[in-house]
Amino acid sequence: MLLEFEKPIADLELKLQEMKDLAKGRRVDLSADIQSLEEKIQILKKETFQNLTRWQRVQLSRHADRPYSLDYIYEMTNDFVELHGDRTVKDDKAMIGGLGDLDGRSVMFIGQQKGRNTKQRQERNFGMANPEGYRKALRLMKMAEKFGKPIVTLIDTPGAFPGLEAEERGQGEAIARNLKEMFMLKVPVICIIIGEGASGGALGIAIGDKVYMLENTWYSVISPESCSSILWRSWDYKEQAAEALKLTANDMKQNGLIDGIIEEPLGGAHKDMKNMAKTIKATILEALKELDKIKPEKRSEQRIDKFCAMGVFVE
Repeated sequence: MLLEFEKPIADLELKLQEMKDLAKGRRVDLSADIQSLEEKIQILKKETFQNLTRWQRVQLSRHADRPYSLDYIYEMTNDFVELHGDRTVKDDKAMIGGLGDLDGRSVMFIGQQKGRNTKQRQERNFGMANPEGYRKALRLMKMAEKFGKPIVTLIDTPGAFPGLEAEERGQGEAIARNLKEMFMLKVPVICIIIGEGASGGALGIAIGDKVYMLENTWYSVISPESCSSILWRSWDYKEQAAEALKLTANDMKQNGLIDGIIEEPLGGAHKDMKNMAKTIKATILEALKELDKIKPEKRSEQRIDKFCAMGVFVE
């Protein structure tokens, strides 16, 4: 899958491959031309990905090849054991969680999971959790707290499921309870936005001591398309909406809403998933080292103060 702004790079890469095939097939020395074209491609890549618009970063966060929560978890951990069910309604497959070994330390991982093909997307409900998904997440958080295990949440959702049945089962209450309970957890909580971070669906598992965003992700109260449809009654103004929402990692960092940005490989996380997972793992371990030094009660107080300090209030 190629995004519109990636096409000029792809065209040059195709020419490069043709040049290499020609040099190999006809045994012609084209090393100087190949090197020149490789340098040109690298420069174009850097210029392109360093100057992405907000809408282009939204597109990149939704790339079909982008790693999802389970991809990162299996890459980062040994002996990951997924846990299921909210003990009330059912197991919501849009929300996953379980214990994994992170360099010898047991960590509770919780995250939203999308699907790769049509069948998986339907099964995972496109990463949009129902109330039972948030209740499962809370059950696992309380279990982690009981046994003194740190919590890492991986956020990637277009929003909580907005269906009638979700509202009937208490979608708003489930998310609100998660917010309240996450503030009071006595174990370290690290939240990382790995793709889309939309509205309360994302916030329902995003109250942490440390909140990070991958470089090409977004975090906002509403998606650009939905914002466009409300303000202009059309999705055609999604690019303007993205600019107005200021939803990128850089915007969030400048506004003091996140603690840090995790750099992605050139071209996006999907270009080098193994190194991306290694970078995320290093970030988690470094954060845990810092959070372990703080007493549980103090950590909870700091978490509350941190989120209460966000925003602008006018009396």
